[in-house]
Amino acid sequence: MKLKRAVAINDISCMGKCSLTVALPVISAMGIECAVLPTAVLSAHTAFEGFTFCDLTHQIKPVSEHWEKRKEHFDTIYSGYLGSIEQIELVADFIDTFKESDTKVIIDPVLGDGGRLYTNFTDEFPRKMRKLCQKADVITPNLTEAAFLTGREYVGEGYTEEYIKDLLADLASLGAKRVVLTGISYDEKRLGVACYDAQKKEYTYYPGERIESMFHGTGDVWASTFTGAYTKGIDFSKAAEIATDFTVECIKATMDDKENHWYGVKFELCLPLLWEKMK
Repeated sequence: MKLKRAVAINDISCMGKCSLTVALPVISAMGIECAVLPTAVLSAHTAFEGFTFCDLTHQIKPVSEHWEKRKEHFDTIYSGYLGSIEQIELVADFIDTFKESDTKVIIDPVLGDGGRLYTNFTDEFPRKMRKLCQKADVITPNLTEAAFLTGREYVGEGYTEEYIKDLLADLASLGAKRVVLTGISYDEKRLGVACYDAQKKEYTYYPGERIESMFHGTGDVWASTFTGAYTKGIDFSKAAEIATDFTVECIKATMDDKENHWYGVKFELCLPLLWEKMK
């Protein structure tokens, strides 16, 4: 049986369970071949003191050109954290080169959180990210990223379902066929995802379980699981449900050791659950 193949474009934090060190094992565990296109190498993710950083922007084009010569095919292109405008432009070129009629493009437009851009991003960065989102089949922003992408005022809590529906429609107008808005809650007990299919004009909400604890890398666990499920041909709203439930299970598996395991979730313990679900 021929495996589906996804390519994950992201940085490698060698220690800390995020980005490609999450994407590669999670997507592989779902029965999908996962190629990687690293944008940078860090000794550990940025919550660790004294981490080292090596920018790999200069390697993106040569890797792409090598794969193009080999006529490589990808069923899914998944883009995560990009550290510069130049990298956004290179990924846009990569999509133009490798996207075929059956290729799915998933963009996680990593910009910020809590109503603020990440410190290394300028106001120009969201504008460039909007153009990249035009090339996506699915985009998966959080509320902060949605605000910067649409130009709307950030509303972190107390929003209505109508507000979320309007926000999803604005995001879809950027060009993506489907949108998953992560971290959405309409009550204190649930934290889930709101989905919008622009072609069907269809809105759905999945209320995942809320766990009052914060771990690094859960966004990458969610996005990688979503990518795997969507690559397997699962409907995008159902793929969002699977990703939400798996992320919750990973958090639960870490709660008994959260002081020592603050840097990421023990997703490895939960991979058998994911494999069984994919079967």
